[in-house]
Amino acid sequence: MMGLTGWTREQRLRAAIDRRFRPQTLVIEDESARHAGHAGVRETGGGGETHYAMLLVSEAFAGLSRVQRSRLVHEALDAEFRSGLHALTLTLRTPQEANPVG
Repeated sequence: MMGLTGWTREQRLRAAIDRRFRPQTLVIEDESARHAGHAGVRETGGGGETHYAMLLVSEAFAGLSRVQRSRLVHEALDAEFRSGLHALTLTLRTPQEANPVG
């Protein structure tokens, strides 16, 4: 597997999520600029890549509660949280929830 050295945080997030969840939909937005002056941004010197929003649609969430889904994502991204990811807003859906019939 290709090393992650030199990758942006978004690229690393995407790779970890792709590997673990095989998403139908994955949208990642860096919201760091909106949080200038907040904790996390100050701690990293204001360089960004600290606050993200994520929409993730995956069959892996079938039968799981919101809390269980969130825990799985946080576990998959543990290394990012330990290396400066400060906040992650999650929207987690199954394909059926994302595209309801009727």
